[in-house]
Amino acid sequence: MITSILTGDIINSRNSTQTEAWITSLKEILNSYGNAPKSWETYRGDSFQLEVPNPEESLTAALKIKAVIKQHKNLDVRIGIGIGEITYRANKITESNGPAFTNSGDCFESLRLNTLAIKTPWEDINYQINIMISLASLTIDNWTPTKSTNVKASLLFPEKNQKELAILLNKKSQSTISQSLKSAGMDEINQMLAFFRNAIKSKL
Repeated sequence: MITSILTGDIINSRNSTQTEAWITSLKEILNSYGNAPKSWETYRGDSFQLEVPNPEESLTAALKIKAVIKQHKNLDVRIGIGIGEITYRANKITESNGPAFTNSGDCFESLRLNTLAIKTPWEDINYQINIMISLASLTIDNWTPTKSTNVKASLLFPEKNQKELAILLNKKSQSTISQSLKSAGMDEINQMLAFFRNAIKSKL
């Protein structure tokens, strides 16, 4: 069965004065996809692995994690997404194995200039989506903590309109949310996510 594995680490974690806050928020988002340690684990203080069983949602999961971490000033996260099978399941995700883990690890180790990339069994998807991610990263890498908070809410509650998000985030006006999401590239990011979902579903 095809699944997806995210391998990541927190950038600049050792210089953070908000360690408890970012660890708590990271574990909350990881826990929304399953229970530790079988579905996710943190290790070495600032690294993690997560299984997202629906591979078409793996990129959305990565961007949720991005938004959660970038809420905290001067922090970011590197994530390699791998799609494939799991041939051995252990009680801990870090002890499981298979092409999904290999693809995720290879992808993570290849990250140099970018902080996010994906490796699937399908080269056409790898080529297309990694170009899109590289372009999107020009905006994503510059999300401020405020923009990240708004993006996180938009990704977590896609059914809510901007007025409802403003109420959720205790903002005074819808226009504040609208402008923040626009400058964060949310419309274009949603288009990329829709393309990715359809592309992966067409292969499954």
